[in-house]
Amino acid sequence: MTSSKYDYDLFVIGAGSGGVRASRMAASFGAKVAIAEDRYMGGTCVNVGCVPKKLYVYGSHFGEDIADGAGYGWQASDVSFDWTTLRDNKKQEISRLNGVYRNLLKNAGVKLIEGRAALVDAHTVKVGKKKYSAERILIATGGWPYIPEFPGSEHAITSNEVFDLDKFPQRIIVVGGGYIAVEFAGIFAGLGAETHLVYRRDLFLRGFDQDIREFVRDEVAKKHVNLHFNTEIDKIEKLATDALVAHTNKGEQIAADVILYATGRKPNLHGLGLENVKVKLNGDGTIKVDDYFNSSEPSIYAVGDVIGGPELTPVALAEGMALAKTLYLNEPNKVDYDNIPTAVFSQPNIATVGLTEEQARERGYELEIYKASFRHLKHTLSGRDERTMMKLVVEKESQKVLGCHMVGADAGEIIQGMAVAIKAGATKAVFDSTIGIHPTAAEEFVTMREPVSN
Repeated sequence: MTSSKYDYDLFVIGAGSGGVRASRMAASFGAKVAIAEDRYMGGTCVNVGCVPKKLYVYGSHFGEDIADGAGYGWQASDVSFDWTTLRDNKKQEISRLNGVYRNLLKNAGVKLIEGRAALVDAHTVKVGKKKYSAERILIATGGWPYIPEFPGSEHAITSNEVFDLDKFPQRIIVVGGGYIAVEFAGIFAGLGAETHLVYRRDLFLRGFDQDIREFVRDEVAKKHVNLHFNTEIDKIEKLATDALVAHTNKGEQIAADVILYATGRKPNLHGLGLENVKVKLNGDGTIKVDDYFNSSEPSIYAVGDVIGGPELTPVALAEGMALAKTLYLNEPNKVDYDNIPTAVFSQPNIATVGLTEEQARERGYELEIYKASFRHLKHTLSGRDERTMMKLVVEKESQKVLGCHMVGADAGEIIQGMAVAIKAGATKAVFDSTIGIHPTAAEEFVTMREPVSN
């Protein structure tokens, strides 16, 4: 398939989820493909994102599980947590996954080039001192966390560094109101650190259903996370002892060993050579693409977090697959961004698919709202004061279920199945006629009979 005019049919910059999927699939469809990576195989998700984060969420929950066991007759004493064991076992698993990604590319016949790639022109990429020509170039460099500049901001860290701290922080401040901030606050509180979550607005998790946000606020507060809303850090002071003190706009001083900023991510485009090509950017600095991931430079494409859609690994995978099919199977493929399920591995978990109540009302739907809040069966004996919440957003006239939301144990596992129903257009009658699995929390979704509001 390769034109003798170019070294490669497709040159991919970035071996994260989107780049690896696009390169593997394109190669399997007959293209000659190279991929360049300057940091770590598998991108954010495998190295400093979803995978290590979920492992740390599991790790942070054992303290609760051990305590809950007392109500079931299990007596545990002298329980302690060792940070280095968790950290180093995580490192081993990530190394294994890095190797898996290398093998996936090798077995697909994709040439892996290690180093930072930059665009020379619309058909040429430079890695180190070597240049490579390609008919098409794919930018899949993902996002990168950033810390706003203010006095002492150099003492803060990001999610990139937090997984591999030398010492476990006895006191930590997490700054931000998105899912990453809420997840890390839950992780460190669960592992035993004195944890503060600082957010500049009045409630975290903007964009999620309001009932869910308020419910999660109350549940997170039960788990020893000190919540500071409408609060900003004006400066960070480093003491001679290496301890940090955060000075807030409310006149508070909060002492910590680590201050983690989870206040946003920016497209990772620094040093990419975009000035050498006609790639246009959106207002937020992401790469502007059409429905088929083509940038304003005809030979250059982009997928994943760098284009500013939903910053989710399965979305980048879907985009990479769609692009490969469009370019090398002659099957134009668009990604359907409606009803993408998502989970927040906070404690307790959040999972959601479809429209929030607020989004549905903004779109003019007349609604019926179904809600249930209850204590999980497990906690009738554990004695833990944790509640589960479920919510269905239903269009009144058609009875179509527009949104499905949950806070509670295993929410992500439960909502994945519900997402199939929502995607298939299930009505409330379909939910009602489905027989539940008893006793489970999930059965509540098919036993909510009376709307609480409309």
